[in-house]
Amino acid sequence: MANRVILCIGTKKGLFVAESPKARRRFALRGPFGAGVAVYAALADTRGVPRLYASSCNAFFGMKVLRSTDLGKTFKETKSAPAFPKEDGRALANIWSLESGDNKKELWCGVEPAALFKSSDGGDSWELVPGISNHEHARKWQPGNGGLCLHTVLRDGNRVHLGISTGGHYLSEDGGRTFAPANQGVGAGFLPDPFIEFGQCVHKIAGHPDAPGRFYMQNHGGFPEHPGVGVLRSDDHGRTWRSISKGLPSDFGFPIVVHPHDADTLYVVPLEPATRTCPGGAPAVWRSEDGGGSWKKLARGLPKKESYFTVLRDAMDIDELASPALYFGTTTGQLWTGRDGGEKWECLFDGLPPIHCVKAAVV
Repeated sequence: MANRVILCIGTKKGLFVAESPKARRRFALRGPFGAGVAVYAALADTRGVPRLYASSCNAFFGMKVLRSTDLGKTFKETKSAPAFPKEDGRALANIWSLESGDNKKELWCGVEPAALFKSSDGGDSWELVPGISNHEHARKWQPGNGGLCLHTVLRDGNRVHLGISTGGHYLSEDGGRTFAPANQGVGAGFLPDPFIEFGQCVHKIAGHPDAPGRFYMQNHGGFPEHPGVGVLRSDDHGRTWRSISKGLPSDFGFPIVVHPHDADTLYVVPLEPATRTCPGGAPAVWRSEDGGGSWKKLARGLPKKESYFTVLRDAMDIDELASPALYFGTTTGQLWTGRDGGEKWECLFDGLPPIHCVKAAVV
């Protein structure tokens, strides 16, 4: 069978799956799965038999993880979802991140309140990762202190990178057994002095296998008194960070994506920090082809005015075809694709529920 592109689209009202032949002229849409329930995280693991995963977060009936082994034609609940032990005293409020592990059945999961879980059987059972969940800083991340969510999990060989709301960036260099804050250069513009050591609200971290040790971060940003803390780069496995936001209309935003075939090419969606919408009502994706040294606006085909949507943290991705296409979803229910690495945009679907996450895979 020829290559096909699969899009997992997590929305406020369930998961949708879009599928297209390699040419990507038309996507067929199916779903919603877990209808009526918000999906904040999805994962497409194409190693071996492809597996699609999605969170299903119901405030009344609890958290579930959905799994598909037929490219999203059907989904079933895994045998269990991440859950805190009774003696822990915390209750799971949301699943924010799903990440593949060393083998096709290993999963990592970031949740709210900020904690990390791991599964070794494709999501049927879960264990709490004590290195971060019982960290001495964990009290800073609980309700009332502003730190609620483990937004991002990114694995880098034996290293594990975490992005935590107001906790900042935490790094493990021993496979997740222990973690330490690694926020030098991240900045914390809106936090009082006692919290500075914990960094800011890290929205997304991205890397590329061709550039080991290099990572890009979209941090909260958007503070005139603390410029340049929103879009960052690390060249030492995340131990220190520096700003690469010069040339962007705003350093505030949510997603950051790296080109699958070029570690120097990355994409962000700048937003106005006060409203969290497109600057001037004119949406655009911005691309750097020199690792953040300079930026180019990509807006051909996007609305030119009066378009005030938001693109959330996990709502942009890129496929891995020879000439890759970008995809992003909006809080007003549009799914856009940018062919040729974002050179030309078109709307694939314009009537979906608010979109929380988008994951692209080639199978």
